[in-house]
Amino acid sequence: MTASVAHPPAAFSRRNRRSSGCAIIQEKPLQKSLFALAAAAALTLSITPAVAEQKYQPEYRLSTVLGTAFPWGKGGERWAELVKEKTQGRINIKMYPGTSLVAGDQTREFTAIRQGVIDLAVGSSINWSPQVKELNLFSLPFLVPDYRATDALTQGETGKMIFKAIEKNGVVPLAWGENGFREISNSKHEIKTPADMKGMKFRVVGSPLFNDTFTALGANPTQMSWADAQPALASGAVDGQENPISVFLGAKISTVGQKYLTQWGYMNDPLIFVVNRRVWESWSKADQDAVREAAIQAGKEEIALARKGLTATDNSLWKEVEAQNVKVTRPNAVELEQFKKLTQPVREKWAKTIGTDLVKKAEAEIAASHK
Repeated sequence: MTASVAHPPAAFSRRNRRSSGCAIIQEKPLQKSLFALAAAAALTLSITPAVAEQKYQPEYRLSTVLGTAFPWGKGGERWAELVKEKTQGRINIKMYPGTSLVAGDQTREFTAIRQGVIDLAVGSSINWSPQVKELNLFSLPFLVPDYRATDALTQGETGKMIFKAIEKNGVVPLAWGENGFREISNSKHEIKTPADMKGMKFRVVGSPLFNDTFTALGANPTQMSWADAQPALASGAVDGQENPISVFLGAKISTVGQKYLTQWGYMNDPLIFVVNRRVWESWSKADQDAVREAAIQAGKEEIALARKGLTATDNSLWKEVEAQNVKVTRPNAVELEQFKKLTQPVREKWAKTIGTDLVKKAEAEIAASHK
C-alpha cells in the first residue's frame, strides 16, 4: 500500500507563486499545519518504502522428504509451529512431505526452491549436492566418525563456508538439522567386509558420489527416489539399501525383506533449514529474525530426536531393530579399515570437486574435535 501526500489548498499555491525568490511568505496557521503534514508524509514514504509496499502471502509452502513419522518431518512441523508463534501469525507455513511439490523427485528440490516453486525447505545435504557441490563433503565415505565430529563441522568454520556456498545459489540457509548416520541393510546375508557386498544390488540416492562409493566396494548401485525404493526392495529388484536407523524403523524396511543390517556409520546426513531468497527479502527484519530463531530451535530439537536411542547410553533403537528379527552386524576396527581403504580413492577424487580448502578445513576441525 502506498500512502498519499496531502497537497496545500489552491490559495496557498497561488500565494507561493506570487512571491519572489527571497521573499518571506506569511502563511496562515492552517496553511502551516497542512505544509507540515505534507512534509511528514513525504518523509515517512522516503524512510520506509519496504514496509509500505510489503506483502505477505496467506500461506508459505515448506518441503520435506519425510513426514512426521520421522525426526525429519517432525523438525519441519516444529519449525512451522514456532514461526507462527514467533511472528504472531503473520507467517503461516504448510508442510508438503514426500517432496510432493516436485513430484517426489528429491534431486529437483533445491532447483525448485531457487525458482520459487518451494518457499521453505528442510532438506538433505545429499539431495542438494548436485546443485551445491560443497554439500558433497558430508557424503565422503568414512570422513565423519561420530556426532562430535558432525557438530564440529556444522557449528564451525566448515559450516559457515557451506552456508556461504548455499547463499551464492539464491537460497538463504538458517540452521542445521540431522537425518543421521547411514547404515546398510540387505536381504541376502551379513556384511562384515567389502567382499560380502560383491555383485549385490543396492538402492542409492541420486548422487554420483554414492555410485562411486558403492562401485569401489564391489557392489552394483542403482539410483532411485525413496518413493521407488520400497517397491524395488519388496520385489527383489534390488538387494539392499542404506539409510539412518530412524528411517529403517519408521519406513518398516524390515517388512520388505531387509533382514541383515550392518552398523558401519559410513557417513552422516545433515539437514538444512532454508528459505527462498525472494520470500526472505519480502519479510520485515523482525520477522526474518523470528524465522531464523525458530529454525535454530527446531533444528536443535530435531537433532535430539534423530540421535535418540542411538547413543552409548541409550541404544533402544538398535534393540528395536533386533526385535524385528533383523541380524545386526558390527564390523570391528580391522574390518572397517578394509572399507575405508577401498573408498579412499573416492574421497581423493571428490575432494577436487568439493574444493580442497573446504575438505582440509573439515579434516582439521574433525581432528581438533577429538583432541
